Amino acid sequence: MMIILLPIAALLCGIALLLLGTGLLNTLLALRGSGEGFADQTLGLLGSAYFVGFIVGTWLCPKLIRRMGHVRAFGFFAAAAAASVLIHVLLIDVGVWLFLRVLTGTALVGIYTVIESWLNTQAPPERRGQVFAIYMAVNLGALALAQQLLRLDSPMGFSLFAVAAILIIVALMPVAATKLSQPVISDTPGLSLKRLWLAAPVACAAATLSGLAMGGFWGLGAVYAGRMGMDATQVAGFVSVVIVAGALFQWPMGILSDRVDRRLALAIIAGVAAAGGVCMALFGPMGQWLLVAAALFGGGAFAVYPAAVAHLIDHLHHEDILSGNASLLMLHGVGAAVGPALAGWLMGLTSAMALPLFFTLMFGLCGLYALQQSRLGKDRIVDSAAHYVPMVRTSPAVLEMMLEDAETDISPSTADSESTIKPAANRSNADDSGN
Repeated sequence: MMIILLPIAALLCGIALLLLGTGLLNTLLALRGSGEGFADQTLGLLGSAYFVGFIVGTWLCPKLIRRMGHVRAFGFFAAAAAASVLIHVLLIDVGVWLFLRVLTGTALVGIYTVIESWLNTQAPPERRGQVFAIYMAVNLGALALAQQLLRLDSPMGFSLFAVAAILIIVALMPVAATKLSQPVISDTPGLSLKRLWLAAPVACAAATLSGLAMGGFWGLGAVYAGRMGMDATQVAGFVSVVIVAGALFQWPMGILSDRVDRRLALAIIAGVAAAGGVCMALFGPMGQWLLVAAALFGGGAFAVYPAAVAHLIDHLHHEDILSGNASLLMLHGVGAAVGPALAGWLMGLTSAMALPLFFTLMFGLCGLYALQQSRLGKDRIVDSAAHYVPMVRTSPAVLEMMLEDAETDISPSTADSESTIKPAANRSNADDSGN
């Protein structure tokens, strides 16, 4: 394990510090905005603006990284993110905050692309699956731990914004000090949406609907918890429970996904998330029971997108896998950009209870569509079945590293298949980031 970790320790340390800062900021802004009297519709738009920045960054950041180089680009994006954190508390204005959220989302895609393309080239092909798993664990662990920083002070003060900015700035230090050679970032054009839908309509629907729901959670989950009477410390616990449960449930959900028809597995996983949404609506005012409902929701919700990725890989030829997954990632991102605004609008029209019901609707539709498709006949696998890989949405640069693990493992249900999917790295340039 140490042989794997030592060469990339600086990169993992940098991304952990960064996510501690940005993970704190995401929840902090929801609480501060609510405290400043922002309407639910406005808070939803702020969540959407962040994911709009993600979409912009997917197109813009690779060009900037190629122009500046990885270390300088990382410094550039981190400086933009840290400055944005502090401006939020200096200029409390809806228009300013909307712009800053777009800027932060764009900067984070740039940072993810730098780190992930670096990890792609530093990890030997036979170790990329392990590196990917460690990277995902660092992502989820840092996001969960970041929520606990809310215990340090009130969201209505300046201190927590300062802490978030400091963490983002300190993240520069291990990355700037690294002696790792810089990789080359290449573009991978996405597969057309028509071809994507024809190949795997369930994967497309699941990615879009889970994007809508998860965008709503990241943008408004803390607002909902606050509306249920939780203080900042309890809100931190609520968000952490969703993230930790999402991480822990990835393993059993992955086993389910690999052992039954993937469409049926998606229906069950989405059904668990929808049931969690119903329980959140029922138990919202009931204290500890809300945390149980949050765990159920997180356990299903975080597994829908990786199951959709595995289902898509099942239905693509080798040469289309990277571009197909890039397009699926974009569908998820578009859903995440729309979700907070739509959920915030519904909350403004009714009450905070609209958010868990929104989760239920999105995941319920996903589950019902997947179930309906599973009844049409046996699922046709193009080459060999992929393996479920626990993951969270970051940037397109992570796809090659993820696919290295997903494609080399054959699920238990197809272990007797004669054909084996070759690793993505063997089909493209070793420095290709998949972006």
